[in-house]
Amino acid sequence: MIGLIIKDLFTNLAIIVAMLFLYTQFINKHPLNRQSAFREKVIAGFLGGLLGFVLMFFSMNIDTTIIDLRHIPVVLMSYYGGPVPALTAAFVIIAGRLLIGFNLSSVFGILFILLTTGFSIFIMKQHLAKKFKLLSIMTFSNIIFTSLVAILIKPTDLVIIIPAFWLISYLAGFIAFYVAEFLLNSHILYTKYMNEAKIDGLTGLNNHRSFDHTFNQLIEHANEKHPISLLYIDIDFFKQVNDTYGHSEGDLVLQELGMILARSVRSTDIVSRKGGEEFTIILTECPLAYAQDIAESIRQAVEAEPFLLSSGTKIYLTVSIGVATFPETTQNAYHLIEDADHALYNAKQTGRNKVSSIDTVHNTKETQR
Repeated sequence: MIGLIIKDLFTNLAIIVAMLFLYTQFINKHPLNRQSAFREKVIAGFLGGLLGFVLMFFSMNIDTTIIDLRHIPVVLMSYYGGPVPALTAAFVIIAGRLLIGFNLSSVFGILFILLTTGFSIFIMKQHLAKKFKLLSIMTFSNIIFTSLVAILIKPTDLVIIIPAFWLISYLAGFIAFYVAEFLLNSHILYTKYMNEAKIDGLTGLNNHRSFDHTFNQLIEHANEKHPISLLYIDIDFFKQVNDTYGHSEGDLVLQELGMILARSVRSTDIVSRKGGEEFTIILTECPLAYAQDIAESIRQAVEAEPFLLSSGTKIYLTVSIGVATFPETTQNAYHLIEDADHALYNAKQTGRNKVSSIDTVHNTKETQR
């Protein structure tokens, strides 16, 4: 008999671990925590309740008594999400138990879940070590289980069931907690590395890799009804800033410029740092005339903005901007980068602190011919 008990409870444990992995695959962008939105907490609690319901189908039955680890999802919900997901999970589990059948055993099962949920919510509000909280909850739930099962099951069976349940319950609680912590930390690291792969560490803008990915996606859908413009921006005489004030001050300038660019465009536009003192802005649904207006407003904003250095010194800078638009200045969207770069080069060569569009460059060349 003890072999069957351990087998069934280990099956419960395996299901818990498997479901935790599946859960993180589906909602890994928003892992459950106490700051989660109410809707997310309810959904997580509902899923936890479904897990508890599933565990009842892989339980050990002694007469009308069902023995399983349905309380573990409630403990996890309480630990990570607080009262809302814990209570949601508890009510789903209670509803599931009533669907299986209503008898004295089900009443005790409901009481077991309610007491475990209540104690879990209470202990989680206390300022205690994580492991001690978990140990306290598991011990409390085991005591409640023992007290209730002692009324339902023969003493000869209790000698086998109680030690086995306590052992597996403790193991399940700590293993489930370990797996949940492992998955949570993995998610944090994954998010960190993904952000580092897409975000420029100095300015917080998109980096060149992110720019390339977004640009290639957007130009696939660009056409006459959905024009796309590209700005190439370069700080004039930035080398002098580094030579005069040092590279750390130059970094401050880059950060400040990044903030100016970010607040100068629409929420749908994509601002990136190309590298060094060069920046790019992808303007979606933007014809050439509007792109030139945005570029000019950026140029004026930078020219008027005092850049504050760490010493308190204020310096003034200018930028040169190249503009290209598909399909107005080029019939091939993939040429936008090259055209915007050429327009920027023209702005630098013809005086700096100005906006130059690629069509102006082409017209100038035609005139010279």
